[in-house]
Amino acid sequence: MPFYGYYFDPTYILVIIGAAICLIASARVKSTFHKYDRVRSMSGMTGAQAAERILHSAGIYDVQVRHISGDLTDHYDPRNKTLSLSDSTYSSASVAAVGVAAHECGHAIQHQRNYAPLSVRSAIVPLANFGSFAAWPLIVIGLFITSSTGTLLINIGIICFSLAVLFQLVTLPVEFNASSRAVRILGETGILGEEELRGTRKVLKAAALTYVAGAASAILQLLRLLILTGGRRDD
Repeated sequence: MPFYGYYFDPTYILVIIGAAICLIASARVKSTFHKYDRVRSMSGMTGAQAAERILHSAGIYDVQVRHISGDLTDHYDPRNKTLSLSDSTYSSASVAAVGVAAHECGHAIQHQRNYAPLSVRSAIVPLANFGSFAAWPLIVIGLFITSSTGTLLINIGIICFSLAVLFQLVTLPVEFNASSRAVRILGETGILGEEELRGTRKVLKAAALTYVAGAASAILQLLRLLILTGGRRDD
């Protein structure tokens, strides 16, 4: 394990690249959302109303649609079957708001129909949370122990961080599928017209890219860990 002291750590460029990717993706989703947030849907339905209609059209009546504070903090919680819509979505009748609400309904439909990737993601959430929390302490402690115990701790830390990366990767098909369901249902129910759907697709595509960016950033961080600890792990 090389110690760089006050010298520049060349692997840190991977962290910078990952952060830049995430910042660009975040800026894009915000700009795209705000662009279509100014376009009112012809149906005049708010995000909350669209969510209720979509859920009922799918035969789902046990999911609660509620309002939460924040901007683009929308999410579906399968544990208590609650669909939470943010300030920018709940009461807005814009094309962007309806699209985001429909996307979250897509997750509720995935849950009802036991969509495999969603089940896998839910199952590994505790492991991923533990891995994110424990990875760095284990690796740092391992670096200060010169015996085989230190190498073991480093390897366990790498495995823990890999669980967090796995969660990011499993999230991708879940999010893409939810967006695909959203666009299809909005068209089938007539909540949005074809021209409006084009805007919704752009909003959901930009949102999906944030998950791609998150996964890429996590992979780059894992690669950095493997490079930095390579010498110790080979001992």
